[in-house]
Amino acid sequence: MKWTNTVVPTLRDNPQEAEIPSHQLMLRAGLLRKLSGGLYTFMPLGLKALKKVEKIVREEMDAAGALEILMPALQPKEIWEQSGRYEKMSKAMYSVHDRQGREMELGPTHEEVITDLVSREISSYKQMPVTFYQIQTKFRDEIRPRFGLLRAKEFIMKDAYSFDASWDEADSSYKKMYDAYTRIFERCGLVVKPVEADTGDMGGSWSHEFMVLADSGEDGIVECSGCTYAANAERATFKYVEAKQYDGSDRALEEVHTPGAKKIKEVAEFLDCEGRRLIKTLIYKADDEAVAVLLPGDREINETKLGHLLNANEFALADDATVDAVTGAAVGFAGPIGLDIPIYADVALKGVAGAYTGANKTDFHYANVNLDRDAKIEKYEDLCLVTSGDRCPECGESLNECRGIEVGHVFKLGDKYCKSFNATFLDQNGKEQVITMGCYGIGVTRTLQAIIEQSHDENGIIWPMSVAPYAVDIVVVNPKHEESMKIAEELEVQLQQEGIDTLVDDRRDRAGVKFKDADLLGFPIRVVIGQKSLDIGKTEIKVRNQEDSELIDIDKTLLKIKEIYRS
Repeated sequence: MKWTNTVVPTLRDNPQEAEIPSHQLMLRAGLLRKLSGGLYTFMPLGLKALKKVEKIVREEMDAAGALEILMPALQPKEIWEQSGRYEKMSKAMYSVHDRQGREMELGPTHEEVITDLVSREISSYKQMPVTFYQIQTKFRDEIRPRFGLLRAKEFIMKDAYSFDASWDEADSSYKKMYDAYTRIFERCGLVVKPVEADTGDMGGSWSHEFMVLADSGEDGIVECSGCTYAANAERATFKYVEAKQYDGSDRALEEVHTPGAKKIKEVAEFLDCEGRRLIKTLIYKADDEAVAVLLPGDREINETKLGHLLNANEFALADDATVDAVTGAAVGFAGPIGLDIPIYADVALKGVAGAYTGANKTDFHYANVNLDRDAKIEKYEDLCLVTSGDRCPECGESLNECRGIEVGHVFKLGDKYCKSFNATFLDQNGKEQVITMGCYGIGVTRTLQAIIEQSHDENGIIWPMSVAPYAVDIVVVNPKHEESMKIAEELEVQLQQEGIDTLVDDRRDRAGVKFKDADLLGFPIRVVIGQKSLDIGKTEIKVRNQEDSELIDIDKTLLKIKEIYRS
C-alpha cells in the first residue's frame, strides 16, 4: 500500500479532549476520529490494527474449542425482565421502540440472549460441554465517556458463554478460557495481571479480571508483596487486627462537647486521639430506607461490598435532611447509639471498646463507647477499602496499591441465568438438572488502546509486531527518483508475498516529516531508501524500539527484514 493511496491524517499537537497518552496518540496518529462523546470512527490504519486484534482473539477462541456465532444487537425488553436485571441495568442501556410500540434494548451484553437460545437447543448432558462466542458491537450509556476507547458508548467486545453439566466441568471450561485469555494478551504484546474481581451486575460466584498495569487505569488493584494474591480494589480484603480495647473501655458512656468538630480529622484533633479510635457513622438510603454503616475513623467505605450487603436496586449517601430526620443532629455528629434503623459495622469494629462516636446531637460526641454494649448491630461485615500497608489475607505480608485497565473478565455464573430461563438438561439417569454457566468477555477495542497505553514513548506508538497496522514502513526519501521508487515497489511486492504488511511512504514531503510520522505511527520496522545510500548499494533499516539504524546491502534487505519480523 502506498501512503498516497490511503488516508493517514496525522496531527502534530495533542488534542485538548484527550487526557491520557494512548487517547492522544490514537488521535494524533490518525487511527480514530471522534464523532461525539464516546463515539469514534476507525480510520484505515486504526481498523487494520483492530482487525489484527480480532484475528488473534478468534484464533485462540477457536483453538480452545469455542464455537463462533452472531447474536442480535437488538434485544426485547422481556428477556431482561425475565433474568431480573432490567431494573439494575436499564439506566445504562439504550432503549428504542418498534412501530408497534414494543420496547427493545441495544445490547450491552448477551447473557440473556444466549441463555434463551440454549434453553431451546440443549436438552441432554451429551450436548455438553459447549462454549459459544461472538465478536460484536455493544452499547452502554456511559454517564461520563472518557479516555477514548477505554470508556465509550459503543465498543467491540468478544463475549463467550460456556454451558456444562456439572460444577467440575464448569471449572474445566473456566480454566480453558482463562488460559486462552493469557495467550491472547501475550500475543497482543500486553503484560497483564489476572486479579480476583467483583462479579457486579453479572452475578455469579467468582470472577477474575485481566488488568493492564497503567498509571492512567481507572481500576484500583491491590497486590501482595509476598505471594500471588491480587484483587481489584472493589473485591480486595485484608487481614484484620483484633479490635482494640482503649482506655475507658469499662467506663459508662460520657457526652463530650465538640463544638464545630464534624470531620474525623477535626474530632481527632479536638479529642487528641488517633483517627482509628473514632467510629465513623455513615447514613445511607437503600431503596428509600435509611441504614447506618459504621467504620473505623481512619477507613473509607467500599461501596461495592456495601452494595452486596444491602442487596438494593439503588443506594447512596443520605442527604442532609434525611440525616437530620434519622439522627436528630446535623451532618457530622451521627452515631449508632439510640438509632432506630438497621446498623451494619465493619468487622474491624467487632469487640471495640473505649472508642468515640457521634452522639446524635449537634456539637456532641460520646466517649467510652463499647459497641457490643451500647449499640444494636445488625451484622458485622467486611466493608472497608484496602490501603497500602494492610496485611495480605493469605500470607500476612504487606499489600500495595496500583492502577490498571481492565481488558478481560471471566465469570463463574453458576445457575443464575439458566434458572431464570429454565435452561435444563437430562443427566445420565434421566433426571432433569439446571445447566451450569460461565461467561467470558474481552474488550477488543479497549485492548487495542491498552496496547498503546502500555507501549509508547515520547515520539509515539511502539506497536508489537502482531498487531501493527503495517509491520514495515518503506520511506522513499525522494519519490521523484526513479531507482528509489523501483526498489521500494519491488521490496513491497516481495514483503507482501511473505505475508508482511507493508506501507510505502511516497509522499513528496521532507524526510524529517516522514521519519516523525513513522515514529508517531509506531511501525515496527522502518526502511529508508534514498539516493545517498543507494549510491553505496545500501538501504537503511531501523527497528522502532531501538536507538540505532543499520545499513544493509540492497540484495540482503528482504532477508534482514524477514529475520527481524520473525524474531
